Amino acid sequence: MAEDRIGRASLFLASGTIVSRVLGFLKTLLLAAVIGAAGAGTNAFAAANQLPNTIYVVVAGGVLSAVLVPLIVRSAANPDGGVAYLNKIVTLGFVVLGGAAILATLLTPLLTMLVGSRMSPGVFALAVAFGYWCLPQIFFYGMYSLLGEVLNAKRVFGPFTWVPVLNNLVALAGLGAFALIFGTDPDGDRWAAGDWTGGMIALLAGSATLGVAAQALILFWFWKRAGLSYRPDFRWRGVGLRSTATMAGWTFGMLLLTTIAGFVETSIAGVSAENSTEASIYALQTAWLIFMLPHSVITVSIATAYFTRMSEHAAIGELDRVRADFSSAVRGVSVIVILAAAGLIVCAYPFARVFTGVEPLVWATGDVIIAYVAGLIGFSILFIVQRTFYSLGDTRTPFFFTLAQSVIFIVLALACIALPSSLVAVGIAIATTVAGTVQLIIAVVLLRRRLGGLDGRRIVESIARSVVALLMPVLAGVWLLIMLGGTDADGFALSSRVGALITMAVIAVVMTVLYFVILWVTRSPELRGFAEPILARLTRR
Repeated sequence: MAEDRIGRASLFLASGTIVSRVLGFLKTLLLAAVIGAAGAGTNAFAAANQLPNTIYVVVAGGVLSAVLVPLIVRSAANPDGGVAYLNKIVTLGFVVLGGAAILATLLTPLLTMLVGSRMSPGVFALAVAFGYWCLPQIFFYGMYSLLGEVLNAKRVFGPFTWVPVLNNLVALAGLGAFALIFGTDPDGDRWAAGDWTGGMIALLAGSATLGVAAQALILFWFWKRAGLSYRPDFRWRGVGLRSTATMAGWTFGMLLLTTIAGFVETSIAGVSAENSTEASIYALQTAWLIFMLPHSVITVSIATAYFTRMSEHAAIGELDRVRADFSSAVRGVSVIVILAAAGLIVCAYPFARVFTGVEPLVWATGDVIIAYVAGLIGFSILFIVQRTFYSLGDTRTPFFFTLAQSVIFIVLALACIALPSSLVAVGIAIATTVAGTVQLIIAVVLLRRRLGGLDGRRIVESIARSVVALLMPVLAGVWLLIMLGGTDADGFALSSRVGALITMAVIAVVMTVLYFVILWVTRSPELRGFAEPILARLTRR
């Protein structure tokens, strides 16, 4: 019964994420059509729009996800059901986030220097102008996460994954208005850095910030629907700041490491910011968006539902059940993510063609996608490992295996400076995958010691069964890619955006059907665990 509830919650979370991600891809596609997939404006906006997310993650992002849910679960045991705790912690969060947003906006030129040190003066100045409009997003990202994590802790999972749909709709409307008023530059060579006017900057970046604000503010309405209320409470004595300071401190340190690595990445990639034929900041962000699609839809949806349950089991010291939760989550995630990773690698170049028609950029972006996706399975398992540590109230251990990852990545990323500019982006993606793989190995060893085992045999058997089932679908996918011209710039798959979309759809359907039929015939317990409750429900109807 508990697995059925987890499955239903995961499916509901996944459905919201799918809609949001589809709109996110449309937004990225429209952005490329309006201002190009490379060039001065595209990369300046990409760098500036990345800054608020990065700064927010440092200030509070991981603290909220790592610390807040377990503490809210524990506060429910208070006589008032944790209401006073919620009011205090949300008020504190708003104050910290508001202060961070104001300070970051005032320091826009300095913060932009962290990601734009290798940009030309013109592109850098444009990125600063975008930054003034984008950095207030810090407060709204924080508000969204804070209010959403409270809902997750109360087992109200839907709003957190569905409200980003509103964000994307607002941003799409802003891009549409930009195209109508100022026209378009799909090749990225119409507007040089100095051609951007104040109105163009305000509309493009302002609509992006308005979308983030909308996704945050609407959560107050869902709070009321969930029976929650909020009253500002500045009496923070007794909120448990001392007891949580150590947890939050280690998480802050971990995120600071990740952010430094991110600044190094963007700074190194900025060398090609004005070249419209080489992969640069925007290409890396687009490839990462593609990489994150299956992770967000599958891993985050399943792990979010398990995280609350893990926290409940950890709160009463039932480590055996935490271990069982971990094993179930990993097996459930890997059986689907393995297919997604194989499909993305096969379709990498058609996927890149969807976002750009510039031939050299198609191949370059496809290479970056493949380099990232090679680490997708490990990245997803690592996410579950981290959440398991967080459910145990341990943020110290994740700091150390993230430290190892950050050091390895920074060393490898700096080595990419010696590469030709056309290979820098794919070098950074390879560095990300290598560093993440080492991080996963260290994290798994440490978690195994903490839990006294990880049900490793069942996990390995499950992954091996999925890999064997994937062999025939991969061969079929590669054959279809070749037949549809996915390895030839003039072929059907790469000659147009429509051809690329049709090719990906055909390959995805064939690979998915073959994979799940093979798993079903071989009686995969993970697939049947997800599918049988759904089939039973449909049969009853």
